[in-house]
Amino acid sequence: FLLANSGNKEITWMMLEAGAETDVVNSVGRTAAQMAAFVGQHDCVTVINNFFPRERLDYYTKPQGLDKEPKLPVKLAGPLHKIITTTNMHPVKIVLLVKENPLLAEVEALQKCYKVLDLICEKCMKQKDMNEVLAMKMHYISCIFQKCITFLKEREDKLDGFIKSLLKGREKDGFPVYQEKLIRESIRKFPYCEATLLQQLVRSIAPVEI
Repeated sequence: FLLANSGNKEITWMMLEAGAETDVVNSVGRTAAQMAAFVGQHDCVTVINNFFPRERLDYYTKPQGLDKEPKLPVKLAGPLHKIITTTNMHPVKIVLLVKENPLLAEVEALQKCYKVLDLICEKCMKQKDMNEVLAMKMHYISCIFQKCITFLKEREDKLDGFIKSLLKGREKDGFPVYQEKLIRESIRKFPYCEATLLQQLVRSIAPVEI
């Protein structure tokens, strides 16, 4: 539980990369993230909750079972891992991370990536120690990738057009309606209706009009 008490994001990240386990519980049944939250180390909580070991992604770069080809080309693993582990989940930030990497900013590459994200989301929900937060994050990024594909296929301004749409504010008050609708749509499409996190989000958002 040094993770919970370090208070240092960089040290926490290094410990996680070295193999520190995040799902082990202490004598009162709390995980490292729960303990970090309890003692007020919220930066550490963010790092722990957003950590995804590279080897878990590399699994998809090798053919599995009867597959002749891997689900994820090796060249895409690094750029995708960078997005998966980002703590800034603003949709514009994610699109900018896609845009800055030529390997990712292609329809075929994004199709492979979002399908892998959907598989990871499913695994997070079906594994023994269910991780709803990580599952929702993977689903959310997958939805943004799918919207990137739409803009790459249909718009001349491509991802720049997507970013402009996300940033464009409503005339009367500057509120980014398109951005809000995208986030709500991703929540609505989350395929695991029984998830506690989904139900909490729906209860919070449903009464609020755009």
